[in-house]
Amino acid sequence: MNDEVSSLARPRRRKALGAALLAAVLLFALFTFTGLGQQALCLGGAALCDSRAITAPGADGGPSGKADDGKPAAPKGCARPRDCGYPDETTTGPRTATLTPQSTGNAAIRTDGTVIRGWDITGSLDIYANNVTVVDSRITSTNWWGINLRPGFSGLKILHTTITAVPGKGLNNGGSDYAVSNMSTSSIEIGYCDISVFGDALSMGQGEIHDNYVHDIVPFKNLDGEWQHTNAVISNGGGKGKLTIRHNTLLNPTPVEKGASAAVGLFADSAPVTGTVVHDNWLAGGAYTLYAGGKDSSGIEVTDNVFSPQYYPAGGKYGPVSYWNPTGKGNVWRGNRMADGTPVNPPPPN
Repeated sequence: MNDEVSSLARPRRRKALGAALLAAVLLFALFTFTGLGQQALCLGGAALCDSRAITAPGADGGPSGKADDGKPAAPKGCARPRDCGYPDETTTGPRTATLTPQSTGNAAIRTDGTVIRGWDITGSLDIYANNVTVVDSRITSTNWWGINLRPGFSGLKILHTTITAVPGKGLNNGGSDYAVSNMSTSSIEIGYCDISVFGDALSMGQGEIHDNYVHDIVPFKNLDGEWQHTNAVISNGGGKGKLTIRHNTLLNPTPVEKGASAAVGLFADSAPVTGTVVHDNWLAGGAYTLYAGGKDSSGIEVTDNVFSPQYYPAGGKYGPVSYWNPTGKGNVWRGNRMADGTPVNPPPPN
């Protein structure tokens, strides 16, 4: 992800359809707007080509997610996420059926307060700005990420958006790694999104991840011919703020022999995992469904989650949870269960 993003794709020229259809012809034009800082293909007419029409600062598109939402816990016995009120394709993604196609390529967003709303993007977004919002949109990435927040920037919100990818088009032997990557030390919000294909779909050490549907992860081999590990949500430790994972459906159907790790992978790869809440999620798949932070973790709260036998009887191939530290300061395990209501408790530490 250290490579600089490429320039935006140049537009194609179109011929007018004739005098009788002039009123209906879309304007195809090159334009430069400060939100992307590069040339882009505008398919929506002159009004949309005005940068101010698509980058109105301050329109956040929805409420911020909170860990304590006051909702009752899910029923103790469900066959599928929808039966327990968890997100699926009917409750996530854009709230409008009409989206405007935008062939942005790999675009850099450089204007604070940019709002992208109602776009059907072919490409990816690299965020070098504060308080950017992507809402009611769709991104089909041909990169190895969908949206990437760069170090030093903050306030990113991604709401009611579908993020998917074209397998084989990303870097590293065509792999699609991250639907959303948070390279910054600030919190970001991801809510009501439909996310698929990406191997480590949501990658961050701090943020608010709520009411999302992550599914149909696609495994791939890297340039060395090794299967990349896959996780619906992954944190590598060392987060500078709180990470809240609340009321999501997180599915990892990848076979273990093709790199499956977890539905939620809290790994102490960079530093100890701290300050993380995993509350009221529907979880399925992985070698273990939850990797819970390891021996030096602290402030990990795992509460009221449902572990589903959708792919394996125990949630994950080897069990529902591993690497739980029962003695870590502030660590809490409570109310977790299988989909049939059977309590789930972590094994004793080795």
